[in-house]
Amino acid sequence: MNTTIHKAGSRGVTRAPWLLSWHTFSFDEYHNAERMGFGALRVLNDDVVQPGHGFEMHSHQNMEIVTIVLSGALEHRDDLGNTSLISAGDVQIMSAGTGITHAEYNPLRDEPVALLQIWVEPEQRDIAPRYEQRQFAAAERRDTLRTIIAPERGGGALWINQRARFLLGSFSRETPVRHAPPAGNGVYVFVIAGTARIGATQLDARDGAALSETPAIDLLPAAGAELLLIDVPMAAARRPRREG
Repeated sequence: MNTTIHKAGSRGVTRAPWLLSWHTFSFDEYHNAERMGFGALRVLNDDVVQPGHGFEMHSHQNMEIVTIVLSGALEHRDDLGNTSLISAGDVQIMSAGTGITHAEYNPLRDEPVALLQIWVEPEQRDIAPRYEQRQFAAAERRDTLRTIIAPERGGGALWINQRARFLLGSFSRETPVRHAPPAGNGVYVFVIAGTARIGATQLDARDGAALSETPAIDLLPAAGAELLLIDVPMAAARRPRREG
């Protein structure tokens, strides 16, 4: 098994009066030749947006864009006519495809919004843009790894235009879990909260681990841990676009 650990403090960072954004991989003005993505996974941003602020209308093409709201709420609108409020526990996915223009905004007056935004290279390029959103209740992911995004349609998960899978788990007690990626895929483990162990290695909050060339990954989340697993093909090798 090939393992690379990314400690939380080693990430790139963008600081603005209204935004704090930590970048696991190269993004915007943060460039690290050793952090150009992990297979088809291109961006993993950990954002906090202050009340009354956000990202103005901007465009993307040929990227699968996933937003997971951790606390607070995020307002979304796009040129497909979608307008929605993404609250804590909600997951959003967009296929940018041939092109989509959207804005994201914190509509709250007194509470920041904390979110993860993740970009994955698509399997098929130039598909029609689309938007989908769903809430995953805490009970669905308690003491287990719940698939929230999958390459198969149906089954309660959001669909992604890639041979990728996202799993989310919140643990009330120390619970061994195993994930077996398909052949050719690797897994990026991101600790949202608490701690977890992979063998003798401890991961703390906001640490990440890139794991490849293994038939299965065994994790030991501690009580209070919240984990995100991103299972992606390793064959993708294109560099990330510098889009905001």
